Amino acid sequence: MAEYSPTTSLFALEQVVAFLMELDKLKRVERRTRIIGNSRYENSAEHSWHFAMAALSLKPFAPAGVDITRVVKMALLHDIVEIDAGDVMVYDLAQREAISQEEALAAQRLFSILPEPQASEFLQLWREYEAADSDDARFAGAIDRVLPVLQNLHNEGKSWLENAISLEQVLTRNACVAQSLPELWRYVETQLQQAKEKGWLR
Repeated sequence: MAEYSPTTSLFALEQVVAFLMELDKLKRVERRTRIIGNSRYENSAEHSWHFAMAALSLKPFAPAGVDITRVVKMALLHDIVEIDAGDVMVYDLAQREAISQEEALAAQRLFSILPEPQASEFLQLWREYEAADSDDARFAGAIDRVLPVLQNLHNEGKSWLENAISLEQVLTRNACVAQSLPELWRYVETQLQQAKEKGWLR
């Protein structure tokens, strides 16, 4: 365990406080999904909390070997970059591609506010999530994708209607959910067909 002198310990504490205060800005980043039963959009901080709770709640359905603690960390870290880069709707493929470099730079800036080894740990977790190159990251990504779908299904498709989203777009863009959460996705697919019939999707 690293030993800290009072001076270095105080400096590390000041770095953590600075990071926490920077995170407050995530509460101002508006997403494109409306909260259920209300006219306003959710913000990215609310989404990250919801994502973390979903990871804990869906633990019984996780593939063997998935580390839910790591998934929860990814949930809380994944959208921090939106403080600098803003939110881009998942169906806007061109803009998602265009903003990827800006997000990478944001991750470096924001996590570097922290002392080591936290800065490197958080940055590595964020990169792992983005690359989807582990079972933990793929499970996290599936939850991140399915949450707005579930919210729209329980909100009469408000965000889908506002953005003229089609059933094909939802099925194609969220196909990864079927691999990590097959039971949930089978349920969701049935609900999506009904949403199309109700006119909530093109």
